[in-house]
Amino acid sequence: MFGQDLLNPGVRRREVLGWSMYDFANSGYTTVVLTAVYNAYFVAELAKGQASATLLWTVLIAVSSLIVMITMPGLGAWADAHGAKKRLLAICTAGCVLSTAALGFFGPDALWWAAAGVVISNVFFSYGESLIAAFLPELARRHALGRVSGWGWAFGYLGGMLALGLCLVYVLQAQARGQAASNFVPVTMGITAGLYLVAAIPTFLLLRERADPCSTRRAARRRSGLAELLASWRRARAYPDFLRLLACGTSYQAGIAVVIALAAVYADQALGFSQAQTMALVFLVNIASAVGAFAFGYYEDRIGHQPALAFTLVGWMLMTVLAFIATSAWLFWCAALIAGLCMGSSQSCGRALAGALAPHDRLAEFFGLWTFATRLAAIIGPLTYGAVTVLTAGNHRLAILSTGVFFVAGYWLLKRVDMTRGMARALI
Repeated sequence: MFGQDLLNPGVRRREVLGWSMYDFANSGYTTVVLTAVYNAYFVAELAKGQASATLLWTVLIAVSSLIVMITMPGLGAWADAHGAKKRLLAICTAGCVLSTAALGFFGPDALWWAAAGVVISNVFFSYGESLIAAFLPELARRHALGRVSGWGWAFGYLGGMLALGLCLVYVLQAQARGQAASNFVPVTMGITAGLYLVAAIPTFLLLRERADPCSTRRAARRRSGLAELLASWRRARAYPDFLRLLACGTSYQAGIAVVIALAAVYADQALGFSQAQTMALVFLVNIASAVGAFAFGYYEDRIGHQPALAFTLVGWMLMTVLAFIATSAWLFWCAALIAGLCMGSSQSCGRALAGALAPHDRLAEFFGLWTFATRLAAIIGPLTYGAVTVLTAGNHRLAILSTGVFFVAGYWLLKRVDMTRGMARALI
């Protein structure tokens, strides 16, 4: 699948497999909990379909994102200073697995316990996502960041499909027996958590920790999370193109965050999709995302990360327009297919761009800032969508149309990143 010439000296192919398996493991969480099953269940069943239910879900995503924004750069700096990315990743994995499984125990009368579980699980998931990304520049040579990142994302969507497929089989069987969502959705949380745990094991067996503890940054352990965040931003000012990328990422990731968090809600509320239809739709999106991430990674390394990302952002704009005008299922399926192709490729491009522009002695710290940007996006995007639905008396079509603004702004900001200058600065 890939040659040794794409990897850094001393990196073995099985390490890349172990690294990619973490994307395989954690993608079930985003697919089942945030995108296809639990979000729609939370809005329709736990929050009893109230007018503010969608806004409440977006607030929970925003709260968890705010926690990650404040704390992740400090955790990243601590991991760099102690050579402890892998150790911290193990803790975060356990936290997400346990809190995801706990969601299955909160029924319709335990709304606020479920809300807390969503916040906690999403915080741990986001920590893990940032830490695993910080390994990428240690594994791949600079000219191969797109391809290796694409392998990880492609593996991730395969994991998401497996988790969703297992859950879909169970849901269809449960519905055939006449069971309600309150009976079968909790079981899907157990399936998702169990797959996450098992699939992550190869990561910890195969992936090496290469970071050397840095004595000059041991002061990080004595700072508060907020103080370390501010210190990280001060250090990042020396890398202006990385900061421009963060602004771009915040914008377009806000739009992606809407699709991840609210696609099932939109399908249910605007088009009347059933639970099984929504899960099948997301299954298609994952297939398209896997193909897009894997194939586009090769195209990305040929034309450059920046033009590749720009191409995907145009695709996102088209998806937004199609979703807005869709009144029949087939047109929305077309929009979903485009979203899937753009999802994997744009996420992979963003991670590769961050790896290319981040200084190699501060990878976990700077990927912590990238996580700050994506978590800020996860606040801005879904909250904007939720606010529009409230202000327009539940008009989900206008809410999805407003999402297109984020992709347009991201495209404009991307054009202001100088990759040649930024990559040269990262090597100093």
